[in-house]
Amino acid sequence: MLRLVDEAGLAGRVEVDSAGTGDWHIGEAPDERAQRAGGQRGYDLAPLRARQIADDDFRRFDLIVAMDDANVTALQNLCPQTERDKIRLLMEFAPQADSRVVIDPYFGGDAGFEAVLDQCEAACGGLLAALRPQLVD
Repeated sequence: MLRLVDEAGLAGRVEVDSAGTGDWHIGEAPDERAQRAGGQRGYDLAPLRARQIADDDFRRFDLIVAMDDANVTALQNLCPQTERDKIRLLMEFAPQADSRVVIDPYFGGDAGFEAVLDQCEAACGGLLAALRPQLVD
């Protein structure tokens, strides 16, 4: 998403961040398989570090995007009632996709990480297209 926002010339207008719903990987770099798959597509994931979503994130961001239904449930449990309409599934923005959630690649091989990148690239393109009308001056 960061690359798409940058390529669209919207880096100063769209803020992108990432956070998990749990605390078990705080401060860690992405999985080596994810870094390898991303690197093959020109994404440098090595500098990224995991963080847990914070209360302020629900007020700070206009949209909270989840990868699967378990994340949606966890986010709804953490989120103030007044901010729950901000939570959406990423794959909602890829209407031609075969799956309504991003697959979990962690218990499979490298191909799973490639599939996740395919899903995320398609959905992020759709997300940016959905955001564009709000960003027109």
